[in-house]
Amino acid sequence: MAASELYTKFARVWIPDPEEVWKSAELLKDYKPGDKVLLLHLEEGKDLEYRLDPKTKELPHLRNPDILVGENDLTALSYLHEPAVLHNLRVRFIDSKLIYTYCGIVLVAINPYEQLPIYGEDIINAYSGQNMGDMDPHIFAVAEEAYKQMARDERNQSIIVSGESGAGKTVSAKYAMRYFATVSGSASEANVEEKVLASNPIMESIGNAKTTRNDNSSRFGKYIEIGFDKRYRIIGANMRTYLLEKSRVVFQAEEERNYHIFYQLCASAKLPEFKMLRLGNADNFHYTKQGGSPVIEGVDDTKEMAHTRQACTLLGISESYQMGIFRILAGILHLGNVAFTSRDSDSCTIPPKHEPLSIFSDLMGVDYEEMCHWLCHRKLATATETYIKPISKLQATNARDALAKHIYAKLFNWIVDHVNQALHSAVKQHSFIGVLDIYGFETFEINSFEQFCINYANEKLQQQFNMHVFKLEQEEYMKEQIPWTLIDFYDNQPCINLIESKLGILDLLDEECKMPKGTDDTWAQKLYNTHLNKCALFEKPRLSNKAFIIQHFADKVEYQCEGFLEKNKDTVFEEQIKVLKSSKFKMLPELFQDDEKAISPTSATSSGRMPLSRTPAKPTKGRPGQTAKEHKKTVGHQFRNSLHLLMETLNATTPHYVRCIKPNDFKFPFTFDEKRAVQQLRACGVLETIRISAAGFPSRWTYQEFFSRYRVLMKQKDVLSDRKQTCKNVLEKLILDKDKYQFGKTKIFFRAGQVAYLEKLRADKLRAACIRIQKTIRGWLLRKKYLRMRKAAITVQRYVRGYQARCYAKFLRRTKAATIIQKYWRMYIVRRKYKIRRTATIVLQSYLRGYLARNRYRKMLREHKAVIIQKWVRGWLARTRYKRSMHAIIYLQCCFRRMMAKRELKKLKIEARSVERYKKLHIGMENKIMQLQRKVDEQNKDYKCLMEKLTTLEGIYNSETEKLRSDLERLQLSEEEAKVATGRVLSLQEEIAKLRKDLEQTQSEKKSIEERADKYKQETEQLVSNLKEENTLLKQEKEALNHLIVEQAKEMTETMEKKLVEETKQLELDLNDERLRYQNLLNEFSRLEERYDDLKEEMTLMVNVPKPGHKRTDSTHSSNESEYTFSSEIAETEDMPLRTEEPSEKKVPLDMSLFLKLQKRVTELEQEKQVMQDELDRKEEQVLRSKAKEEERPQIRGAELEYESLKRQELESENKKLKNELNELRKALSEKSAPEVTAPGAPAYRVLMEQLTSVSEELDVRKEEVLILRSQLVSQKEAIQHKNTMTDSTILLEDVQKMKDKGEIAQAYIGLKETNRLLESQLQSQKRSHENEAEALRGEIQSLKEENNRQQQLLAQNLQLPPEARIEASLQHEITRLTNENLDLMEQLEKQDKTVRKLKKQLKVFAKKIGELEVGQMENISPGQIIDEPIRPVNIPRKEKDFQGMLEYKKEDEQKLVKNLILELKPRGVAVNLIPGLPAYILFMCVRHADYLNDDQKVRSLLTSTINSIKKVLKKRGDDFETVSFWLSNTCRFLHCLKQYSGEEGFMKHNTSRQNEHCLTNFDLAEYRQVLSDLAIQIYQQLVRVLENILQPMIVSGMLEHETIQGVSGVKPTGLRKRTSSIADEGTYTLDSILRQLNSFHSVMCQHGMDPELIKQVVKQMFYIVGAITLNNLLLRKDMCSWSKGMQIRYNVSQLEEWLRDKNLMNSGAKETLEPLIQAAQLLQVKKKTDDDAEAICSMCSALTTAQIVKVLNLYTPVNEFEERVSVSFIRTIQMRLRDRKDSPQLLMDAKHIFPVTFPFNPSSLALETIQIPASLGLGFISRV
Repeated sequence: MAASELYTKFARVWIPDPEEVWKSAELLKDYKPGDKVLLLHLEEGKDLEYRLDPKTKELPHLRNPDILVGENDLTALSYLHEPAVLHNLRVRFIDSKLIYTYCGIVLVAINPYEQLPIYGEDIINAYSGQNMGDMDPHIFAVAEEAYKQMARDERNQSIIVSGESGAGKTVSAKYAMRYFATVSGSASEANVEEKVLASNPIMESIGNAKTTRNDNSSRFGKYIEIGFDKRYRIIGANMRTYLLEKSRVVFQAEEERNYHIFYQLCASAKLPEFKMLRLGNADNFHYTKQGGSPVIEGVDDTKEMAHTRQACTLLGISESYQMGIFRILAGILHLGNVAFTSRDSDSCTIPPKHEPLSIFSDLMGVDYEEMCHWLCHRKLATATETYIKPISKLQATNARDALAKHIYAKLFNWIVDHVNQALHSAVKQHSFIGVLDIYGFETFEINSFEQFCINYANEKLQQQFNMHVFKLEQEEYMKEQIPWTLIDFYDNQPCINLIESKLGILDLLDEECKMPKGTDDTWAQKLYNTHLNKCALFEKPRLSNKAFIIQHFADKVEYQCEGFLEKNKDTVFEEQIKVLKSSKFKMLPELFQDDEKAISPTSATSSGRMPLSRTPAKPTKGRPGQTAKEHKKTVGHQFRNSLHLLMETLNATTPHYVRCIKPNDFKFPFTFDEKRAVQQLRACGVLETIRISAAGFPSRWTYQEFFSRYRVLMKQKDVLSDRKQTCKNVLEKLILDKDKYQFGKTKIFFRAGQVAYLEKLRADKLRAACIRIQKTIRGWLLRKKYLRMRKAAITVQRYVRGYQARCYAKFLRRTKAATIIQKYWRMYIVRRKYKIRRTATIVLQSYLRGYLARNRYRKMLREHKAVIIQKWVRGWLARTRYKRSMHAIIYLQCCFRRMMAKRELKKLKIEARSVERYKKLHIGMENKIMQLQRKVDEQNKDYKCLMEKLTTLEGIYNSETEKLRSDLERLQLSEEEAKVATGRVLSLQEEIAKLRKDLEQTQSEKKSIEERADKYKQETEQLVSNLKEENTLLKQEKEALNHLIVEQAKEMTETMEKKLVEETKQLELDLNDERLRYQNLLNEFSRLEERYDDLKEEMTLMVNVPKPGHKRTDSTHSSNESEYTFSSEIAETEDMPLRTEEPSEKKVPLDMSLFLKLQKRVTELEQEKQVMQDELDRKEEQVLRSKAKEEERPQIRGAELEYESLKRQELESENKKLKNELNELRKALSEKSAPEVTAPGAPAYRVLMEQLTSVSEELDVRKEEVLILRSQLVSQKEAIQHKNTMTDSTILLEDVQKMKDKGEIAQAYIGLKETNRLLESQLQSQKRSHENEAEALRGEIQSLKEENNRQQQLLAQNLQLPPEARIEASLQHEITRLTNENLDLMEQLEKQDKTVRKLKKQLKVFAKKIGELEVGQMENISPGQIIDEPIRPVNIPRKEKDFQGMLEYKKEDEQKLVKNLILELKPRGVAVNLIPGLPAYILFMCVRHADYLNDDQKVRSLLTSTINSIKKVLKKRGDDFETVSFWLSNTCRFLHCLKQYSGEEGFMKHNTSRQNEHCLTNFDLAEYRQVLSDLAIQIYQQLVRVLENILQPMIVSGMLEHETIQGVSGVKPTGLRKRTSSIADEGTYTLDSILRQLNSFHSVMCQHGMDPELIKQVVKQMFYIVGAITLNNLLLRKDMCSWSKGMQIRYNVSQLEEWLRDKNLMNSGAKETLEPLIQAAQLLQVKKKTDDDAEAICSMCSALTTAQIVKVLNLYTPVNEFEERVSVSFIRTIQMRLRDRKDSPQLLMDAKHIFPVTFPFNPSSLALETIQIPASLGLGFISRV
């Protein structure tokens, strides 16, 4: 396809822009050939007409698809050009915060001007061992590639770091060296890598300075060779320096500083050791104040000085030499203050007793007058005479500055030499990696000799770079066997020839320097005459005759000729140097010794920079007279030689390139200046690399990757089984121009732009497919919607019509009913109105008549009452006045009482604050209430009495009233009679009036009594109610207080519980931390122990080297070794950490003492060997004696008796000897020792008392042995006497035979009885077995019935379930059934194995008995046994022993026991064939027997041998998982046995009564339990390391790279740094590989009988390793951060969780360790646009740190076009929301972290007496007890 066809509508292009360099735009219409203008739409919204160049007609650069933007490798871009490179770097740097990018073989590093957390040791570990293309670009990846190629190709490597000042060259070189120091593994040796890193602060202090561009700018170039041995560990280093800027010593520009060391000295001037230097503030010295900026912000020069001195000490520069260096530097500062005064125009003087010169002379140790003279004069030598000529003030000042520069250059050289000496190694260097840190291309407004040298060096480096790139391209094409043609690339050889060839610039410069009257002007004229118009690269400025222009590879540079000759000559007055050489200060002449040698170009420039090179080990031999000539070599010549030497070194190595870019000139963090970046990209050769790549076939795909990516462009018929042929067929159809691609052996090569075209075709195909899918789906959805709406409309119509019909029928019914209701209702209304009117009329009449009658009655009554009212009102008024007075008085009393009550209440409230007061108050109030209640009762009684009195009065009154009524009636009856007696009437009326008065009086009294009663009743009720209210209030207050107390108690309880929980958690964390620290210490201890063992083996080998002559034992070795040696290797290893921590100065005596101890140990081993040899000889002699036993039995018996008697005598003599020694020891203690030594508490006294105790114990043992021997002697004498009597008797042979027959008959009878008993026991056992079998069959029948019932229930339940659930339930049930059957079969198999083992054991016993019977029969036949027959033991069948669960062995068989049971045991056979933990049980049973014998030596020896042997096995086969797992299981089982049978109550409660009988009785082995626990921890850590080493290669490939769900992940184009393919090859690990490995680990641990809790901890550690390594790689790989990869990870994690469920390990905590990985995968898949999404992410990612979340979001890369990148604003929103979260700033998880392990007590139910020892273990020498 033609390139112009890609310029279609909406295609995006790059157009030049003066501000942004390149600007993005979009085509508004298709381009047609011949168009002169392109219509473009800019990103800022403007339209633009872009005119094409009419000459070239070049179209603007096309922009890469968004999917390719932000790639790790610039060569992966489809369009390779400057704007694409610039845009990709900008996106990575600004949006993704990634500072590293690959450009083919070059690593582009952009200085972020900010500290980034990407250089820690965890990052180093992550990059270690990885392929360069597998991880994100990093300086560590380049360093790892160099390290790996050095080891793989056996070829030296170089890392070339270049860039502008301030671009980060020094930091990059420093990190590369740190990487080598970390991964080389030499930390345990001589700390060489620390010395290599320590050289950095020294070189920075003397070679770095502040410039306007950089606060720590390196003012010299350096090449550091880091040497490695055959195991590729750092052994040393060597440094070469170039182009030291000496002119900075005497001159600094504005805002710049001199070298850091001068300011560090001035800042530390107040230190006591620096007082002699007589320094002060930096502003006091001419050489440090010219820049006007003596302080760097954020830098403490005093601390930096301390770091410099510390680094000097580490590199072996002594304090005296350091002070010498500082004296010289201080002398340079004082020399700069020397002032000259002019006498005339040609001469000058120094003021007398000039203080700066005087200080300089004192510090340098030179004569003041002499130095004063030669600073103002110079010597001129002619052929015949020598003249001394005064010099002018200007010349003197220049000479002073030249001397200062020369001294500094010499000092710099001297320091470099001493650093190299410190870094030099005596071990032969096998290979090296060189790190070149040198200036990049420089161009300023004024360019001089320094810039010329720098650019010349960069021309050479660029040529080497171009050739290397071209070579790699050529090798790639040849490897893939594709045709290639020469690529046209820029060759800068003409520019190099212009500089260094014959009659080149340097040649002409040297020639002019040799001329007596040569000047810069004459040299410039020679340049014009020689090269102008003859060389296209050389030009002359239009307006200058003292400058020239060179066209370099990066840019044109104009050089000013002024100063070239002076800087090239390196002019220093010889007389001044001679004065310095004659110094009394010894160090100063050392600096100038090299002036007399012609070794390498190390001379200094006058005002430029000093080229340095490595000093060879041997000086070069030259002809006499050659030295002077060599010394006069110019700086340019020397620099050219140094550069050639450097190029030879680089050409002999494999180079790796790091190009450092400075993003802006203002040191703003993450700010990108496109103009400055483009300048540097052009200058450092990155764009040239791009151009070379673009000229060929920059895009490369493997056939599988191409097929996976562009499968959508193929039809089904195009897909063949041969992927290569498929790709060829498809490409021929897609790209018609065959020149645009080539087919290699394994890859397809594409021209630039073809991948973009294929991506466009793929995107179009996917877009068309999407449109078709959308069309179909939308049509289907709309049709479904239409059908749904139509059906709904019909249904609605049906229901509406029915509703309307029902409504009409209802209306008709309601109309008819309404008519009937109206008829009856109207009738009812009329009738009711009539009734109401009639009733109302009657009522009105009645009410009116009543009203009239009542009015008449009221009038009469009112008149009668008025009189009464008047009477009562007057009385009422009088009473009212009285009551008002009484009420006022009572009110005043109440107010006063209330005031007093309030005061009392206030006091009571104050007192009532305590609970006790409330209680007392309650008690008082209860009493008061009871009293008041009692008072109320009394008042009620009084009230009742008054009521009774009132009732009696009422009765009396009633009776009287009745009487009066009767009298009245009687009087009325007799009224007629009274009429007659009128006189009597008046009297009767008076009596009536009187009675009325009495009645009224009685009524008033009654009323007053009633009123008093009512008032008393009210008062009583009021008082009761008040008391009740007060009681209620008190109860409420009491309840409130009780409630408050309860709440406070509850709050306190909750608070205490919370505090307790928090403290418990904190204690658990502290315990875990302590446990982790302890286990880390154990790990370090085991590492040191292994190191100690290795050293011991090496020293043993060194000692055992045969030497000529007689070997002599060191007389200093004491025969009593108990004071110098340890009883076990544990004690020796415990001492090792203390030794290793001694300072390096004590290394020699430590090694010597170690050597002596090792030699002593060798002597001990030789002695043990001799003892063993003697023991072997003695055994052989015993065997020989046993063979001759039959022939010489009587003589042997006599010899044995003699031997026993001799042994007894020997023991007795030894006993006497011990007694004598004891007495002498006591006497020596009482006589010779000082009182303080022999004091009871003194150490010597304790030691002697311990020895005395041990001697006493040994004496008791000897006594017991003597008694035993004596008893044996007595019994043997009696037996011999018995035999002698039998031999001496005169019994005939026939009688003897008869006695023998009787004995045989008795034996036969006894044997017959035993046989009957045996048969009877067998019958009984057979009967029991039949009964057991019948019982088992009954149980089996019952279980079958239960199983049948359960099956029926399950069947009934399943029939009720839906089909899918029924199938699932049936499958689950089937799995359960098969599992149960499998377990039953396994139990039956175990039982049968036990039965087989038991039968084998019985068979062996019977075979042994048969053998003994046969031997007995043979002995019966031999005539030599006739005399001894009566005392020969008879083989009688015995009953089976009741074993005690102990194993007995002889002391001399201990090594054999350890050897067979530990050292030579194969775990695989033991684990399969025998019970788990069998070695542990056997060892414990042996320990039990030693405890039973009360033999502490045997216990200690056995335990020590066991522990050491396990360590030896693990050291020998420590990388075998089965071995480590086996011994971890057995060590834990041994530890559990020691706990279970220790006799402690906490452990005994799990035992049976029989097991409690087997507890240890004599020894407390708690200390050995701790040792075994430590050993188990070490084995566990070793197990973790083993499984980590096995799993690590699988994790990244299986969890990240392999496509478990095929077709989800899309393969993106990659550059030169090919990543590992995600397509599974034969050797590629998949998730199934990880699961198989996990199954293998789990099955091995289960077979070995490892504790279930321990298995859970191992599984948790394995899952943590898987999660940590996966997450760390995800955080370091941009290509893995995509939506589809998140789905893959989540699927893989679900498979791991499924594995946990299958193994019943979900409660092990393993799933929780995968939580960070799960959240990272979810983060890749969730939406990342809105604030709600940000909130969801913050709440979801609780296990991830803020740095990890931001890193994942920055790395998120779309694989397909429908995905979108995460915006910068969204990432900032996330950061704002997470700013308060307190988490670790560390980016990566610590994959090496090991969780602290615990060993929960797990008692065994296995009875020790039932354990059988298989013969396969070879332990026949031990017997069961």
